[in-house]
Amino acid sequence: MRLKTKLVLAITGLVFAIVIGFSWIWLSQLLQQHIDQSWFATDIEARQVQFQVEQALDTGLRQRHFDPRDPASVQAAVADTLRQDPGLNSLLTSILNYSPTVLDIAIADAHGRAIVTSPDPSQEGQILPARPDFSLLRRQALIRTMRVVFGPPQVYNVPLGLDLDNRPFLSIRIGISTTFLRSAFHPWLVESLSLMGIAMLISIVVAAFLANLALVPIEQISRRLDALAAQEALAESAAPPELLRSGETEPAPSRSAGTEAAAKDSDDAVAQVSGKIDRLGQRIRNVEEVFSALRENLDQILSNLQDGVMLFTRDARAVLVSSSVERFLNVERDRIFGASVREIFDRGTRLGRAVRDAFEGGMSIVQEEITTETGRRVEVSLDFIHDTHSRDRHSLGALLTLHDLESVREIESELEVSRRMAAIGRLTAGVGHEVKNPINAIVVHLELLRNKVQTGGDALRHLDVIQSEIRRLDRVVQTLVDFSRPVELQLKDQDLRGVLSKVLTLASAELQTRGITVQSQAPAWPVVSRVDADLLEQALLNIVINGAQAMASGGPLEVRLSEDTRWASILIRDHGEGIPEEIRPRIFDLYFTTKKEGSGIGLAMTYRIVQMHHGQIDVESKPGSGTTFVLRLPLISAGSGQRVLAEASEPAFPGELARQGGETQPERSGP
Repeated sequence: MRLKTKLVLAITGLVFAIVIGFSWIWLSQLLQQHIDQSWFATDIEARQVQFQVEQALDTGLRQRHFDPRDPASVQAAVADTLRQDPGLNSLLTSILNYSPTVLDIAIADAHGRAIVTSPDPSQEGQILPARPDFSLLRRQALIRTMRVVFGPPQVYNVPLGLDLDNRPFLSIRIGISTTFLRSAFHPWLVESLSLMGIAMLISIVVAAFLANLALVPIEQISRRLDALAAQEALAESAAPPELLRSGETEPAPSRSAGTEAAAKDSDDAVAQVSGKIDRLGQRIRNVEEVFSALRENLDQILSNLQDGVMLFTRDARAVLVSSSVERFLNVERDRIFGASVREIFDRGTRLGRAVRDAFEGGMSIVQEEITTETGRRVEVSLDFIHDTHSRDRHSLGALLTLHDLESVREIESELEVSRRMAAIGRLTAGVGHEVKNPINAIVVHLELLRNKVQTGGDALRHLDVIQSEIRRLDRVVQTLVDFSRPVELQLKDQDLRGVLSKVLTLASAELQTRGITVQSQAPAWPVVSRVDADLLEQALLNIVINGAQAMASGGPLEVRLSEDTRWASILIRDHGEGIPEEIRPRIFDLYFTTKKEGSGIGLAMTYRIVQMHHGQIDVESKPGSGTTFVLRLPLISAGSGQRVLAEASEPAFPGELARQGGETQPERSGP
């Protein structure tokens, strides 16, 4: 079946359904209106008969002699009065002659026995047959009403009662025939069906016109596809042999060719266009596959670059952006794509001003070092790409690279620290292994010697001292081995406000005991870094406890969290006696301590944990004025930080801790 035929049938069917629906609603409303009008008209006629009956009885019973106490006498007087009343008989005759739906009229007593019947007086004195109430027909559904009206003939009553002394006395029953209802409704039905037929004919004509009109664009598309196919064939014939061998211009699969051949044999325009689009779509899919593979390779290369790379079009819009650009500009990569240089770089910054001036002046930048407002040193290079084959060498775009000089320095520093830590690890592991074996042998022979020495005396006391010192030496060696053992980091994106809050909660008992008041300050937004929360809590707890121990008389302990474009900074400042200048360079050395009960491991472990997180730790101390530790941890990318902002709502720190009395050690080094 051709598309034109399908369109004609579809539009005709749609119009037919609409016409049927509206016609059904219209007919149902007309039928319901006709029934309501018949009921109202008949009800008025029944009330006219009721009024005339009351007038006849009021006038006629006064002229007749009957026994009011005898029901039979009263009934006979009422019947004679109604049958002989000329006004009532005239009213009944006029209703039957002029009402199109009334079949008969009857006046019956309280027992249903007919007193007056019109137009058939032979039923007078008989019990009237039971008929359904016409008001029931008004409340029925449309389908049942249609079945009643257009079904077998039926008679409905419109009853009206007449009471005497609040008791039923007479009843007026007007019969309505469904045959009369159907006859009155039939002209409306014929008119509706005629309109439906006319609508169907009009819908067929309109459908044919719309089908032809709808196929005009398809025929135009078909001609354009033919022109495009001719251009492709010409390009394929002129393609170099290398491209033909590489398969870039190979024909579409046999399935598309078969579809196109079948479309050519068909006289349906849509089938022809479908075949052509199928073949063209297959070629586009082949090109998309090659493009997707190239794009994936390029994205993989750019994601591994530490330098920021941006490629701009002729109108200075970014079309290629490496992921490292986010670190330099603090802007999400998706927001940079398609944006112009003016939208990406702010002239109010040094980097933005240098790049904007270079683009506006058309001047290249060769490895120019720029120090940003945050103190970050960036090496900028800008190269304009020109078309060497054209005479005017017009610009094709520009390539911008951003090289982080600070990262190079930090990497060199981290490599130096890593080499030192590796050397220390190898040394401590070797020393631990070499010392543990002699200690074990000494312990064994010490036990043998203890068994041979008699109980009591100075010899046994000296053996106890030797055993105690050997155990202490064993603990020191074991601590050295544990410190040099590799640690596996469990890195996750953490809000540093929550980490600091947990540290202060863990240290709250000792801080309260020593009379320390915590003065905390943190941003209202999350400060997110990728860290091992347990290790970082251990490092911060060492510094907080040391700060508390440095304040012998209590006082405020400042804990401040801040951030810049690259780093999250955690400042912990006490107001103790400070660290003497001559020992300050040694506070992070393993086993260095000035405390009688200190092990000299706490701050060394803190330094190691910060280095493992690629962070920095600085110390400032003035004797008598306190000590300040500043830990710097790298922030995660700007895009990730934005996603976490909406998720954090809990407070950064607990409230200020109560100030109580306590004692601390005077100096500050290891825990």
